[in-house]
Amino acid sequence: MRMMMKMMKVVGVLALICVHQPPGSSGQGCPSNQELQTSLRQVEKMLATHEVLYQKSLRSLRKKLSVLYNSTAALASTKTSKNASCPRPELPAHSKRLGRVFSVGHEVHFLCKSGYELIGPQTRVCLQSRKWSGQKPMCRPLNSSSSSSLPSFSPRSPPAPPPPPPPSTPPLAAVRPSHCTQSLGSTRCSCEGGFTISGRDNSMCTDLDECELFPLGRPGRLCAFRCVNTPGSFHCVCPAGYNLADDAHSCKDVDECESRRHNCSQAEVCVNTYGGFQCETVDCPRSANATYVKTSPVRCDKNPCVVGDAACSQEPNSISFHFLSLVSNMSAPRVLFRVSAARLLGDTLRFGLAGDGSQGKGSFSVQRSGRQTGTLLLTTPVAGPARLQADVEMTETERQVLLGRYLTKVVLLVSQYDF
Repeated sequence: MRMMMKMMKVVGVLALICVHQPPGSSGQGCPSNQELQTSLRQVEKMLATHEVLYQKSLRSLRKKLSVLYNSTAALASTKTSKNASCPRPELPAHSKRLGRVFSVGHEVHFLCKSGYELIGPQTRVCLQSRKWSGQKPMCRPLNSSSSSSLPSFSPRSPPAPPPPPPPSTPPLAAVRPSHCTQSLGSTRCSCEGGFTISGRDNSMCTDLDECELFPLGRPGRLCAFRCVNTPGSFHCVCPAGYNLADDAHSCKDVDECESRRHNCSQAEVCVNTYGGFQCETVDCPRSANATYVKTSPVRCDKNPCVVGDAACSQEPNSISFHFLSLVSNMSAPRVLFRVSAARLLGDTLRFGLAGDGSQGKGSFSVQRSGRQTGTLLLTTPVAGPARLQADVEMTETERQVLLGRYLTKVVLLVSQYDF
């Protein structure tokens, strides 16, 4: 801008000098009026161009300042929110708290001591309002209504039925006074979360029974197994053989076989089921035409036949046992098991269900799924508790002469629960 002003001054001075030049001077150093006008127009164009650039630079500078201001404000807000914290959460009796940071966004967890169960939320979060989420939990002594006191499942003694639901009459703790305020001559009353105004009496709040509002078997149910209402909240319990999942709603099966929480002997095979376990005894079959020897806990192989013994050669070369656990009413059709030949010796390989030993044969089907593979399918849902068995047979022939039979006994253990 300063350079433009200097150029204009130079042009103006030249014009004045030429105008006031004495009559007798040569006049060779003075430009003509046309040249002066041309110079002025060029200066005017340069000024216009620089003015546009100046305005553009000014707008860019304003945008940068705005971005810098917003970034600074956001940083200040973040620091403020990080520094904000909730009051120290009250520790329920007979419990311990996990978590020492009470800032916004942080969590604390509550665990009850041995002999007590947690009623209410296990985790609470410090909200932006500097209040803790959920209701204050409590630790209740274990009794017959708690899930941990249910007897564990054992094949020797069937599981006991679940305890009856709690009484429908609300206890005294389920009734609390409401919070009322006066505004413009009218009274407005409200209740804490999990409570509602009690009938016509606005001064009292009655506990909302979430278990009644969202019963089992309906979309949006609160608990996979059973819901227990508590003042202002609820909690879920699971049957024996299950633990409550991390979402506090679902039930997760306990693998008694893997955790060695079973009473099966060394001669038995422990099979984990949904909600329990089974101790299975695997014995090799006794046949008048062939003898078998146990080569693994779940496999029996036929001893070599005498040359020319046609009856012995017709018996299965090997018998394998497999145990599968299913939940009740599982959707079908569903692939259960695959049987494969290690190598193909003959010219024909067939798969099918054996005529004897298949329980619930109408629930199964065998299909060819590869050159050397057959697949066992569950064709219809099965309601539990139930025990089904399918004998899958694989035969290999060469020019219609039997080379070998292989039998796989698949035992299905269907739980009484659908989870």
